[in-house]
Amino acid sequence: MELKATLTFDKLPQNLDEMKALPGDIASLKDPYGVMALTILAYEVYHTNPDAAIEMIKYLRGPREFSAYDNQFTKDRFPKGAAQSEYLMRSYFEGATPDNNYTPTMPYTIKVYENPYSRDQFADGYLKVFVKSGGADSERYITLRTKASTGEWFVWGESGILVGIRGAKANDPWA
Repeated sequence: MELKATLTFDKLPQNLDEMKALPGDIASLKDPYGVMALTILAYEVYHTNPDAAIEMIKYLRGPREFSAYDNQFTKDRFPKGAAQSEYLMRSYFEGATPDNNYTPTMPYTIKVYENPYSRDQFADGYLKVFVKSGGADSERYITLRTKASTGEWFVWGESGILVGIRGAKANDPWA
């Protein structure tokens, strides 16, 4: 894995307007590593405000439809009241581990990586980028697709970051 970007946030956006207002050009969607970070930020909102999260995710998908299947898939990954729903996305922030109940260090930091195969379909407009989770042994990924006419990057497949992780220590009756 090769570190490609370290993105930091003092505050997490809670809706699309706040996401678009992030400092720098991260919200321009011109930086694929920024799009990875924004995807994590969007899904982090889901457990507190599903409608705002879906609006953010739709923005990050660009012209790609968010279907009824996608909506149900997302809902299944973040069941109401399930502890993991609250900390799955936080596990991608630096410092967040099961031992500290997925409490990230401040400012919020996401590191984005590529592996030797990330650019296998780059000529066709696709890029696979990775993040490490404090609750998993292997890196997680999303696939991005560029819109050639604008140079923007959009989420093409994010299911790789929506898979289970180890539970937080606070939820472990055997800890």
